[in-house]
Amino acid sequence: MPTHTMRAVRLHEHGGPEVLRYDEVPIPEPGPGEVLVRVHAAGINPPDWYLRDGMSNLPPKVRPKFSLPVIPGTDLSGVVEAVAPDVDAFSVGDEVFGLLRFPGFDGSTYAEYVAAPASDLALKPAGIDHVHAAGAPMAGLTAWQFLIELGHDHPSPFQAAQHRPVPLDANMTVLVNGAAGGVGHFALQLAKWKGARVIAVASGAHEVFLRELGADEFIDYTKSRPEELVHDVGLVLDAVGGPDSKRFLRTLKRGGSQFPVFFGEFDEEENAKLGVTVTGTQVRSNGAQLAELGRLLDAGTVRVAIDSTFALADARAAHERAARGHIQGKIVLTVA
Repeated sequence: MPTHTMRAVRLHEHGGPEVLRYDEVPIPEPGPGEVLVRVHAAGINPPDWYLRDGMSNLPPKVRPKFSLPVIPGTDLSGVVEAVAPDVDAFSVGDEVFGLLRFPGFDGSTYAEYVAAPASDLALKPAGIDHVHAAGAPMAGLTAWQFLIELGHDHPSPFQAAQHRPVPLDANMTVLVNGAAGGVGHFALQLAKWKGARVIAVASGAHEVFLRELGADEFIDYTKSRPEELVHDVGLVLDAVGGPDSKRFLRTLKRGGSQFPVFFGEFDEEENAKLGVTVTGTQVRSNGAQLAELGRLLDAGTVRVAIDSTFALADARAAHERAARGHIQGKIVLTVA
């Protein structure tokens, strides 16, 4: 077994990237249903900076409860070091990746070791390295649960209606807004895998990248307004979301759907008048779905684009990179 302490990045207070501290802490013990993973890489996701700044983007009554100090992070790729007696899905030495305990905020993956629920893990695809595998779980599962299969029946915190993916095939045109980012670049590839025609919306710097991933059409939002150029699409997946999301309703045909990944401001009456559906969901940890995505990653059908990597000790710089935006794919911390 390793020595009893490890390095981890922790928050002792909320604030900007400067509050991320590189600490020495005890190595966690895996509890029932868990394995201890030696982390090789940890993916960075928006919930990491929401946690860092104290969830200021959420109304106080729906903010999750957590206490400080806390180790951020939900995404990891690494190697199993120890296994609780009741776990038979994994063995010591297995390479695994996963989205841990989400939608909670106790994934604790910005660390050299983490105790991970076995049900949140899948075997790492042999064909990709730990950095690429660590970039896949949250963003890839978000795209999967929005577009392919929800995989759970938990209501969304933002709406009463249950989210329903729509069938994707050669008769479907999908517009992906924010197509170059983590969720967007997976959504584009999954829609192409299913045979759909995909219109990618991003800034011009990402055009070559998105055409390489299979985009049939590209719109540079800095030069033109997608809602003026595009009409009669069947599905908009808006990976940007927020208050401006509503403008994409004008690109949909009657019977079409819009899936905002970060819930925007919509008017039920307006949606009904347009004859469109707007639903979303909140990604949840799911080892079985991750194993399915892993097969696509292994085959090269879907690939993980890496924007940049930073050492664990440089988590602050990684968060500063995230804050600058215009990310192409994923930012990943390399741990060992």
